Amino acid sequence: MADEEKKPEDEAVPPAPAAEGAPAEDAPPPEPPIIWRKVEEDAHAGAHGGAWKIALADMMTAMMAFFLLMWLLGATPEDQRAGIAEYFQPTDLKASGMGETSGSNGMFGGRSIIDPESMPSDPKQHALIERVTPKSEGGQGEDRGTSPDDKPNPKYGKNLTEEEKQKIAEQAEREKLDKLEQEITENLSMSRQLSDLKNQVQFTREKDGLRIDIIDKANFSMFGSGNASMDKRAQQLINEVTKSLANMPNKLAVKGHTDSTPFPDGSNRTNWSLSIERSEATRRMLEAGGIGQGRITRIEGVADTAPFNTQNPADPRNRRISITVLYNEPPLAK
Repeated sequence: MADEEKKPEDEAVPPAPAAEGAPAEDAPPPEPPIIWRKVEEDAHAGAHGGAWKIALADMMTAMMAFFLLMWLLGATPEDQRAGIAEYFQPTDLKASGMGETSGSNGMFGGRSIIDPESMPSDPKQHALIERVTPKSEGGQGEDRGTSPDDKPNPKYGKNLTEEEKQKIAEQAEREKLDKLEQEITENLSMSRQLSDLKNQVQFTREKDGLRIDIIDKANFSMFGSGNASMDKRAQQLINEVTKSLANMPNKLAVKGHTDSTPFPDGSNRTNWSLSIERSEATRRMLEAGGIGQGRITRIEGVADTAPFNTQNPADPRNRRISITVLYNEPPLAK
């Protein structure tokens, strides 16, 4: 009893500990999970795919190839287009003894597959990679074709009339002289020493051929006054023209011209003799530059009878040398 009285009456009793797992009275309740749902419409989903990009790329590639083909055809000459069209024409293979001759006919008795006699027709290109055969065995030349598949080439046709042959020869000569004129002009333009004299060389088409006039001007004269001594720059000019003429088989004609200035009274020389002397000096320059002997068929001196400027007989341009590249025989119509 005495011990019980010693305990204070107001002594607080500690609360019992909470059981494990029991929720705390002040903890907030857990939030429900958020669920996202994506809905796709079937009618609209196809527009966002990549199939249309592939189709567009194919179409653009085809259009680019088409316009490139049109440009190439527009820039190709007519004769090349005809050759391209002939290349893509189908060819019928004819029956032949190819199985007997192109393979082996016994031990070491076979024949080569490229033997021309074992081919069903004349060798032609039927693929991008062409098998090349020697000319002595395989295909025919342009003017020797005998295969029925070959189309006649009008340039080498055997049934052409004389008039057609004449026209073909005229066209070939004109193209050759056009190329000569262009070559001389370009060579003079690229020459540092002679570029300022390129306007002194003029070209004229005549009935006999292409006439090349080398004319004087106020500050340039091919020859000394009253003589046939050729100036150094004139020699360079003649040599430049000779380089292009030396590669052609055509024959040449040289003609000398003077102005109307007469020689003094009592002189034994005239403009006739002077023009001939200058023609002869030009002939020697041409042959020294590579023109073979026999190609120059004639030289002439016409004095002042064919002036360059008919309105002014004293014009320096009336003094000139004419070199005519003659057409090959037979003579061509103008």
